[in-house]
Amino acid sequence: MAGFDLKLTGGTVHLPGGPVVADIGVRDGRIAEIGATGDAGETLDCTGLDILPGVIDTQVHFREPGLEHKEDLATGSRAAVMGGVTAVFEMPNTKPNTDSEAAIADKLSRAKGRMWCDHAFYVGATSANADALVELEKLPGTCGVKIFMGASTGDLLVSEDSELARVLASGHRRVAIHAEDEDRMNSRAGERREGDPSSHPVWRDDESAMLATRRILKLAREAKRRIHVLHVTTPAELELLSQHKDIATCEVTPQHLTLAAEEAYPAVGTYAQMNPPIRSAAHREGLWYWLNQGVPDVIGSDHAPHTREEKAKPYPQSPSGMPGVQTLLPLLLDHVANGRMTLERLIDLTSAGAQRIFGIVRKGRIVTGYDADFTVVDLKRRWTIEESWLASRAGWSPFTGRELTGMPVGTIIRGRRVMWQGDLADRAEGEPMRFEATAFG
Repeated sequence: MAGFDLKLTGGTVHLPGGPVVADIGVRDGRIAEIGATGDAGETLDCTGLDILPGVIDTQVHFREPGLEHKEDLATGSRAAVMGGVTAVFEMPNTKPNTDSEAAIADKLSRAKGRMWCDHAFYVGATSANADALVELEKLPGTCGVKIFMGASTGDLLVSEDSELARVLASGHRRVAIHAEDEDRMNSRAGERREGDPSSHPVWRDDESAMLATRRILKLAREAKRRIHVLHVTTPAELELLSQHKDIATCEVTPQHLTLAAEEAYPAVGTYAQMNPPIRSAAHREGLWYWLNQGVPDVIGSDHAPHTREEKAKPYPQSPSGMPGVQTLLPLLLDHVANGRMTLERLIDLTSAGAQRIFGIVRKGRIVTGYDADFTVVDLKRRWTIEESWLASRAGWSPFTGRELTGMPVGTIIRGRRVMWQGDLADRAEGEPMRFEATAFG
């Protein structure tokens, strides 16, 4: 079959059935032929490189509207594509909150011509909009509903069981959960030590997480509603979630798989502060155990940037959150290089898993007919994360100076070269994602 718009040649292509060396032909933004022969308007030589399905980051906070001094849809998505990410789910704790049809429409309007990657937006659950969520979750460009059980950046909070039950009863799509128990954290606020961010996981302790996860599992089962528990930080939660896979999926982050409290807080202080917290090395090893048991379904970055000036405030005045969308894939590739996970598992956690859980249309696998979304990586490239490489408005990372093996070198979205060898395309053309649950309106 001839006449391709783009052909990727010579690379190791990671298909659902395993890796093969093959050329890929792209036409009209979709994968037209695997093992392609014939001419193309543009050819990318991928010899010596691996071609993965486009990486999907299912948890980012790009801070727009209202908090653009930290990040915006343009700068956050630029960081995404520079790190090999082809699509993102963006969170609702903005100012104002993304909790209405008008707010979703506003975000989609802001994204047009400014977001570099494909995208979908969460609707934030509140006590006020609980009954309307059944309609809000159906809006175009919406990936579902997000519940904050514990207060974090912003003022979206649904902490009482009766209100949580109302939210879960309103709609059908999988609901994303920030599971920390607000009452327990309020009662433990005295555990915070002025100027000592290492007290953050003492305050927001294991039980704060476990209590909330137990509660939401019980409520979800009663409501017969599927849930997705975000940024799980304790092995005990993953063990519990392993017993509820019929209704619950879950996420871990590269930060919690990479950092440990004993090292991170002394080294970078409040720059390691996030919610739920970076916990001990024993916790980190426990997360790896359950990851290798297959329990986490996706890895999301929880990209949540703040300015240096904000992070430099003494704990606990310092805000929680760190950039992560650009370092998600590099950190995971380094873990692959070090034998902590296989490349096949990485692919499942960063593309196929997201498609499977959320029913994303035509994304997450390299399959003829799917969108031509590819993340091209050099598995052998040794390099160091430097601030000059970071594209987020925040301009910092807790991983600056870290030496890694494995680097994203190309981000192809719907057949368009958006990033190649560190060079960005000349314009942003990200589009809203579509979902099986709402494909027909």
